[in-house]
Amino acid sequence: MRAFFILDMGWFGICIENKKYSMDHAYRQCIDACQQCAAACDHCASACLKEENVNDMVKCVQLDMECAVMCRTAAQLMSLESEHANAICQLCADICNACAAECGKHDMDHCRRCAEACHACAQECAIMAAA
Repeated sequence: MRAFFILDMGWFGICIENKKYSMDHAYRQCIDACQQCAAACDHCASACLKEENVNDMVKCVQLDMECAVMCRTAAQLMSLESEHANAICQLCADICNACAAECGKHDMDHCRRCAEACHACAQECAIMAAA
């Protein structure tokens, strides 16, 4: 029996002998939110570094980077169905909330979009942490 993993636009699945089986486990929505949040944080950090007042953006960039790392870590542990996923989701929610609060202090469009993604991810992670 041959098995391989497919990652396609946030969908996780396994193909075994040309049959597709969904790994649509309880973490799917949270994994998707974490991946979207990490991408938004990466973009925000990069855009913040290009702002004229870059010195005012230091805390935002730091939290963007921390949040992106935590979101990727949480998504990976959830996809592995780790016994530690719920605990990591709580930490991820906390960091997402901190990042959203910082980004919410700035008027730039990239910060606004990042704050929205962080809020959505924090909500999904809080649900997983409570499960």
